[in-house]
Amino acid sequence: MDGVLLVHKPKNWTSRDVVNKICSIFGTKKVGHAGTLDPMATGVLVICIGKYTKFVELFTNHEKEYIATMKLGVKTDTKDITGKVIETDNRFFSKEEILTSFQEFPREYNQLVPIYSAVKVNGKKLYEYAREGKEISLPSRHVFLSLLEVLKIEGQSILFRVAVSKGTYIRSLIEDIAASLNTCATMTDLIRTKSGNFLLEDCLDINSITKNTPLLTMENLFSYPKITIDEKEMKKVKNGNTIVLNSIYEKVFLVYQNEVIAIYQKCDLCYKMLFKVI
Repeated sequence: MDGVLLVHKPKNWTSRDVVNKICSIFGTKKVGHAGTLDPMATGVLVICIGKYTKFVELFTNHEKEYIATMKLGVKTDTKDITGKVIETDNRFFSKEEILTSFQEFPREYNQLVPIYSAVKVNGKKLYEYAREGKEISLPSRHVFLSLLEVLKIEGQSILFRVAVSKGTYIRSLIEDIAASLNTCATMTDLIRTKSGNFLLEDCLDINSITKNTPLLTMENLFSYPKITIDEKEMKKVKNGNTIVLNSIYEKVFLVYQNEVIAIYQKCDLCYKMLFKVI
């Protein structure tokens, strides 16, 4: 089985739990996901199966969109409501102060990676340092926010939508927004509503998936122009070689005997292989 599944990750499942479930359903160990979701989070999880695991990095690089809920005045060690409360602040912030903090928040900045994450430092995952009570210098990532808007404010609870670049932690973003108000906050809910062009409404419930569930293929995932190749060119594709094509397009599907067999990308005077299914 080769293809992609769009799964609506349920609450209290790890992303790895979903992968393990798909492995069991399809009887294969060649399964990967594009972009981890915390156990408390729900929403779009792109699952790649078989040869399509080569697409994991590509899909992980896509911008992602979330609807998140944060609570002002509470800070936890994990930066979400599942953690241990380590700080509180009883000050009240007006609707105007909250809206201003969102409007003025930078759309590009260096974000510290949370200690409770799987990012490795010196060959060891950060959450392992946290569980051992060891202090460690946290790495940072340059992140971009193409969208940040408040949807609803109820007291000190804020519902907002955000679209972010790869590697952005919403838990950390919430803490950083709170810092602009000189207070603390924690994440109480998170839904990934979009990953690249994949939408939440297109996702399957994990319990509805069976071994007969159809998988998305290249033609479902992309809309590149198609170019039919001959047997000689097919041999080059099988070997992963570059080929010369009479085309002006940046990326194309290569078709052999009426089947899409590869994606090639323009490179100077020729095309190089991005992905093949043969």
